[in-house]
Amino acid sequence: MPSYDVVIIGAGPGGYVCAIKAAQLGLKTALVEKRPTFGGTCVNVGCIPSKALLHASEKFAEVAHLADLGVEVGKAKLNLAAMQAHRTKVVKQNTDGLVFLMKKNKIDTYQGTGTVAGKGKVAIALEGGKAETIETKNIVIATGSDVAGIPGVKVEFDEKVIVSSTGALEFDKVPASLIVVGGGVIGLELGSVWARLGSKVTVVEYLDSILGGMDGEVSKQFQRMLAKQGIEFRLGAKVTGVAKAKKGATVTFEPVKGGDAETLTADAVLVATGRKPYTDGLKDAGIELDERGRVKTDGHFRTNIEGVYAIGDVIAGPMLAHKAEDEGVAVAEIIAGQKGHVNYDVIPSVVYTSPEVASVGKTEEELKKAGVEYKAGKFPFTANGRARAMAATDGFVKVLADKASDRVLGVHIIGFGAGEMIHEAAVLMEFSGSAEDLARTCHAHPTMSEAVKEAALAAWSKPIHM
Repeated sequence: MPSYDVVIIGAGPGGYVCAIKAAQLGLKTALVEKRPTFGGTCVNVGCIPSKALLHASEKFAEVAHLADLGVEVGKAKLNLAAMQAHRTKVVKQNTDGLVFLMKKNKIDTYQGTGTVAGKGKVAIALEGGKAETIETKNIVIATGSDVAGIPGVKVEFDEKVIVSSTGALEFDKVPASLIVVGGGVIGLELGSVWARLGSKVTVVEYLDSILGGMDGEVSKQFQRMLAKQGIEFRLGAKVTGVAKAKKGATVTFEPVKGGDAETLTADAVLVATGRKPYTDGLKDAGIELDERGRVKTDGHFRTNIEGVYAIGDVIAGPMLAHKAEDEGVAVAEIIAGQKGHVNYDVIPSVVYTSPEVASVGKTEEELKKAGVEYKAGKFPFTANGRARAMAATDGFVKVLADKASDRVLGVHIIGFGAGEMIHEAAVLMEFSGSAEDLARTCHAHPTMSEAVKEAALAAWSKPIHM
């Protein structure tokens, strides 16, 4: 029976990163994955393929506005098959890269469904009904998450008409109309892809605002921007039914605050109401779960069973690939006897729409609720020279700093390239930097990032260019 220092169950971002780090630290490592390819939801049917379609669809939509910049071309023609081929190619490049990294780091890999079979044992269900058990000193559960569906509503996904995020990546023709159930990150990203390619998109959301826990001011302005792009919104709407129709599908919902039910019909329906931790079989193994079905862990990622750890979407915290990656590194370090740690106050979040939305740290709503006295500095991209030159003036940067210490507590950006700009704020906050520190840091001119500096100036003292 093979024996290891650590076996990781699940080869998503948390799992494969944990395996690589463990191997780098000299631990004999094995990785178990039920999919035929590594990378989990993120690489196969999530982060990576969606970004391929987001980028391609943005380029398609951009053609219509090139004349404003003096570039005259004919009307753009969509070749969806080629666009989907690009998506498939990108996924393969990434999954092939992970195979290379496993070999490079001398990590043993097993294809099959792994389960905890007691202390120090992992059972692997292989194809053809075969099984194998391997021994290990440590087990890391990194099994990720699955589509959540709609609580209390039976949804039958056929991934053609009624689709999850997976099916929404694979349409072979643009649906004339698309209803998106859920106004969170996944729904808005995929909804914006098909809206740009010609679909009439309607978002139905239970809350009174989109993007859930994002900064309220960002959410409101972002909704207005998406509305200008043709996306319609039905907010404060509780979905009570999703069903196939003679043509397409229907979504029935009623106002959360009371009122008559309404039914909409579209060629396709995307249910994007979030994800749930994938914890099948863990209870049977004696692993404790919390009230939301997540694996209970302590401050060092340990479960109630000695030698068994958990990371990523199966434990508390935001379901983000980079959060799982950081946890994978930390738990590998802990197993190797080091001091692995994740700073949950500095985990950036990005919505990869056009424009992008990015956030790190606390929102104004969170600070008010906690009774923290703070200063807010804001700077619009309309006042930024590079943004004007690029015709990318939508949005703003907001910096939130502690009123007494000036320490930056949160930064929120909506605008072109927000997902890249947010990281200077993350680095600043990782070192407990102040708004003055950021404001006094020289930024190249002309750049979009100067808006970050100006927002910091606004929080600390006064902006220069407004």
